[in-house]
Amino acid sequence: MKTISRDDLKQMNETEHEDFVLINVLPRDAFNREHIRTSINIPVDEPSFLEQAEAVAGSKDRKIVVYCANFDCDASPKAAQKLEDAGFKEVYDYEGGTKDWFDQKHAA
Repeated sequence: MKTISRDDLKQMNETEHEDFVLINVLPRDAFNREHIRTSINIPVDEPSFLEQAEAVAGSKDRKIVVYCANFDCDASPKAAQKLEDAGFKEVYDYEGGTKDWFDQKHAA
């Protein structure tokens, strides 16, 4: 698993327009409160997490970026590990998560 910063994600999304899936791995209520605009929600604790991720990605070769609440949250590293263990080739963890994304946005 590779980790990426807010700037890396912003570049992938807004500058490079890369083809990747951005997955918020928190429970639905947390996702509904606040999430990065282009992300989808697949809670890491759902039994069908891997099946849903593969269905959305379309292939284990497609780049996937996972994120959770903040640097202290362990949901996205857990999700990234599950994806890698299942054979996904390009998995990235945006460690700062929702808090980092919106703190930076509000500061701008």
